[in-house]
Amino acid sequence: MPPFVEKMHLQGTRGSRGRRRLLLPHGRPSPARKLAGLIYEKGKISLGHFRSRRLLVTGAEGFIGSHLTEELVRRGYNVRAFILYNSFNSWGWLDHAPPDIRAHLEVFAGDIRDPHGVKQALKGCDAVLHLAALIAIPYSYHSPDTYVETNIKGTLNVLQAARDLGVARIVHTSTSEVYGTARFVPITEEHPLQAQSPYSATKIAADQLALSFFRSFGSPVTVIRPFNTYGPRQSNRAVIPTIITQIASGAERLQLGALQPTRDFNFVTDTVRGFIAALEHGETAGEVINLGSNFEISIGETAALIALIMKREIEITTDAQRLRPSLSEVNRLRADNSKAKRLLGWEPQYAGKDGLKKGLEETAAWFTDPANLKLYKPASYNL
Repeated sequence: MPPFVEKMHLQGTRGSRGRRRLLLPHGRPSPARKLAGLIYEKGKISLGHFRSRRLLVTGAEGFIGSHLTEELVRRGYNVRAFILYNSFNSWGWLDHAPPDIRAHLEVFAGDIRDPHGVKQALKGCDAVLHLAALIAIPYSYHSPDTYVETNIKGTLNVLQAARDLGVARIVHTSTSEVYGTARFVPITEEHPLQAQSPYSATKIAADQLALSFFRSFGSPVTVIRPFNTYGPRQSNRAVIPTIITQIASGAERLQLGALQPTRDFNFVTDTVRGFIAALEHGETAGEVINLGSNFEISIGETAALIALIMKREIEITTDAQRLRPSLSEVNRLRADNSKAKRLLGWEPQYAGKDGLKKGLEETAAWFTDPANLKLYKPASYNL
């Protein structure tokens, strides 16, 4: 028996699907001691130890969350998926996961804004990957209160519950939007934070809360800061699905927002690998780590590239209702990913223009499948 496991009082129980579960003793070690017990060789967790325990993924039903949840299950992790409660018993995108993935999932329906529910979801878990958030920037102009409650209070609920329960690893999700328009490129983690929308303001606050728990209480928090993730299942409010679905539905001209801003786009499987690398490396507590490709392209050029991939000639126009207020528009983003390479051994597999083209081809193929396209409403603009 591995030495770390020998020190624990283990009870063997059978779960509802016959899987063997390991129950931790009532007297949990502190996060720092527990984390130390999981670390070996340059900060990488012993996966044989960690995979036998349960992880909580919040926002598991969403775009990135569902891809991350599925990949964790494929890698043998014991995953509890925290999804937003609804009366339809919908698991979001997890409803579309392969049956063998769903069979190995434990689903917890709740609300990230409810501290009691969050703590219940975290009981028995040794790590949490916190992705639950409201992310649509236009809707944050309309209903900023909901962003404060979800993104700030929801994060506080996760941090406090994890502290109370002695959770050994917390991976918190940030966003490149916290940087605002780049003052220099590539953007390092030391770049000033600029709240150019209510959404980004709440994410800055959530990030700082997470880091404050590391500094104040020794909470083992790592902040992952993805740049513009795209891929299958993404919301139609994001620019790449908007472009693809408009073209696929036969639109004669594309209606977009501003065409000049640049973005650092990253295929969803690269982002997922970054999250898992952060989970598996033990020396990143207190760190903020960019996940980006270090390649930028304008929205207009992205639209033209997608039209070329989809073999369509189409007029690209700006729709005034899709424009952000001028001071709120983030005009340039391009990531410095050297810290992720150094600390996590992570590099994007869909890098540069060739990598972007490959990712867009895979994304377009998914969206243009009639079974997937019918899930979207490309003709209507939704905040």
